[in-house]
Amino acid sequence: MRNVLLIAGKEIQESLRNRWVLATTLLLAALALTLTLLGSAPTGSVAVQPLGVVIVSLVSLSVLLLPLIALLLSHDSIVGEIERGTMLLLLSYPVGRSQVLLGKFVGHIAVLGFATILGYGIAALVLGTTGTEIDSDSLLAFLTMVMSSVLLGAVFVAIGYLISSLVRERATAAGIAIGVWLAFVVLYDMGLLGLLVIDQGHNISAATLNLLLLANPTDVYRMLNLAGTSGVSTFAGVAALSNAMTLGAVTLLAVLMLWVLLPLLLAAHIFTRREL
Repeated sequence: MRNVLLIAGKEIQESLRNRWVLATTLLLAALALTLTLLGSAPTGSVAVQPLGVVIVSLVSLSVLLLPLIALLLSHDSIVGEIERGTMLLLLSYPVGRSQVLLGKFVGHIAVLGFATILGYGIAALVLGTTGTEIDSDSLLAFLTMVMSSVLLGAVFVAIGYLISSLVRERATAAGIAIGVWLAFVVLYDMGLLGLLVIDQGHNISAATLNLLLLANPTDVYRMLNLAGTSGVSTFAGVAALSNAMTLGAVTLLAVLMLWVLLPLLLAAHIFTRREL
């Protein structure tokens, strides 16, 4: 465990030296604050909890930004160090390859978690200073959203390691990472919605729809946070499919954790058998 923590500390220090990590943290906080102020403005005349509206806005922001930030952090973690020759130096110490990967994972999740909690925490504090009444259900939903946002980032950190363990060049890893982001965040939902429009409810059952949504971690994240949010059916996109979901929050959370474990274990398997 000591080796894992040492490597995690090394990754945190390297991430803090990267200016773009600070820039993305500030961008996340700025966008979260903007969405909070804009999203809570119209709720004074309607029966909607302001924090509930903020959650819907921040979930959309998380789906767009957190996977991209996570992939940028992790896509060259293995292949980049191999190219620079630092991986051989690191492995010359009494540390196993699985410990290296786990240490990097802990460090990157710490950085991503700090950026997420800071950015969304500032937004919640600003909303609280406006005198807005926040009930316990909305507060619990907000905390769930923040924690699951970190978990969503962990999914794409693990996917980034899998990419990095498979390729031989950093440029290739970067290109695949962008392609993965586009596939999961943009193209998958567009294809799914197009398929549902074409099908018109004839062949795709509720069970099939559930499986299709579970095949994309960003959709699992959406369903986890939006299925219980008041007025979600009025929003366009895959969020409007939440009423058709028959899976509970515990199941969705377990699936999201499975999305973390499988790519991480596969990356560890490939990395431990890779010739350097």
